[in-house]
Amino acid sequence: MPKGPSSFTERLVAAGLVTEEQLAEAQGRAGATGGAKELGLALYQLGYLGEEEVVRELAQQYQLEAVDLDQLSIPEAVVQLLPETIARKHEVVPLARGDGRVTVASFAPLDFDVLDSLRFVLNADVEVALAPLSAIRRAMDRFYGRSAAEEASGALAALGVTEQPGETQTFVAGEEVGAEDAPVVRYVNKLIADAVRVRATDIHIEPFETRVRVRYRVDGMCTEIENPPKRLQNAILSRVKLMSGMDIAEKRMPQDGRIRLRALGKDLDLRVSAVPARHGESIAMRILERESVKIGLEALGFHSSDLRRFEQIIARPNGIFLVTGPTGSGKTTTLYCALQALNRPDLKIITAEDPIEYHISGINQVQVHEEINLTFASILRAMLRQAPEVILVGECRDPETAHIAIQAALTGHLVFSTLHTNDAPSAVPRLIDMGVPPYLVASSVQAIMAQRLVRKICSECKEAYEPEPALIRSAGVTEADRERITFQRGTGCGHCGRTGYHGRIGIFELVEMNSTLRQMAHEQTPLPSLREECRRSGGMVTLREDALRKVEAGITTLDEVVRVTQAEVEAEMIEGFAQ
Repeated sequence: MPKGPSSFTERLVAAGLVTEEQLAEAQGRAGATGGAKELGLALYQLGYLGEEEVVRELAQQYQLEAVDLDQLSIPEAVVQLLPETIARKHEVVPLARGDGRVTVASFAPLDFDVLDSLRFVLNADVEVALAPLSAIRRAMDRFYGRSAAEEASGALAALGVTEQPGETQTFVAGEEVGAEDAPVVRYVNKLIADAVRVRATDIHIEPFETRVRVRYRVDGMCTEIENPPKRLQNAILSRVKLMSGMDIAEKRMPQDGRIRLRALGKDLDLRVSAVPARHGESIAMRILERESVKIGLEALGFHSSDLRRFEQIIARPNGIFLVTGPTGSGKTTTLYCALQALNRPDLKIITAEDPIEYHISGINQVQVHEEINLTFASILRAMLRQAPEVILVGECRDPETAHIAIQAALTGHLVFSTLHTNDAPSAVPRLIDMGVPPYLVASSVQAIMAQRLVRKICSECKEAYEPEPALIRSAGVTEADRERITFQRGTGCGHCGRTGYHGRIGIFELVEMNSTLRQMAHEQTPLPSLREECRRSGGMVTLREDALRKVEAGITTLDEVVRVTQAEVEAEMIEGFAQ
């Protein structure tokens, strides 16, 4: 080790940088056991020397290199050499590795005990370069994350995140964590905060062999974001599981959990699913905004004629109303908006859901728990003894549930439910395939509605354009329509994240059952004929036709029409070939 702190103090006085009195004051502040680092810091805190002056004098005194950490790029592999707890304890940052040596940046030359500790941890000889303490701390924040106190109240707290009471595990901004957990807490906090900021509906954390892929689903499309270091994989997964009330020790079985929080002035629920995969648990977080069910039926995207029919259907005293479509097509939101429209003191409304996605005041909501045999069917039987006027069954997923829902509709209840079919007419043969007698389907079903979600053109960068002829043909646009419609698209801007789209809206295919359709259901008429009659007498506008109405209104693009409704066109082509 070069000359000790006494030589450093003599040099400072001899150079006229500090007076004897200032030096004595700094030594008193640094303490009897304070070394050059503590003395230099005391002189800086007292305002007698700048950090750069301290570093310069120490470098000259001990013939060491001074480095500018703010301009220095340090490889991730080098940063990983030194655990964060050790780096923060001694306030050093690893800079480089080579020839059996590791160079670290420090505010002052290190004592033998510290050097021995670093040699043991790094399993290499240690060389020291000098840097200002503030730069070292900034570098540690950059590479390891901020301090524990800052982490706990970081990104989400800055967005106004607060704890929400409830029976599920809540996210608490400000909880105490160890310093070694800070980067993980910081990362998960920022992950959620950024997802809320960009309007993501889902967060996906997917471990692979050499990396951890993180994606947001924004406006229905997955977008990959910057991935975290692979070394943090287990800590990140454990953090999310802890926040959502899962068993962090269980990694072999799927688990579900929930995080409740408030951010950007919105009450949010994060529905969390963890599924074991080959390289670690794959986690999906669905972000549910509780206020979204209060948007009103008008905001869902109904054409004015369909909205009037929809309002008339849900006002009926009995029968079953089915909403069909794949996962993520907005079925639950539509049904919740219908319940909100009916929610008044003179009606009793009960729901059976798996899971309960939104909590609505004034409605009795029951959570399915199949592990204790609390199934849709068992809840539905119990519901009927509660004498409700309106019932919502989250999904007709088995013959027993479908049978009971049909019986409830026939005994004076208005029943809402969902079914997984590609279009509205397909719901009729689907129920029959599930074992419901055709005569019960014909007499109980009041209406069926299929729906999808299309992305809306960003209002900030919307422009008119002429689509390619092939795209026009694929979308089914006629020559007459082509002359009438002004096609529009988004060019991409900061408001929409350069995608040209901002938000989503529904497209709908609504069929009201009439005497002809009921007779066809009873006779199990083939689907193509049933679909044709739905268009002729049931008032059905197809999903693609409704999407094209939104293209004409300048709401969405032809590309979205083709992307979302291509399956419908392909199904019609297959049926045509079959005939």
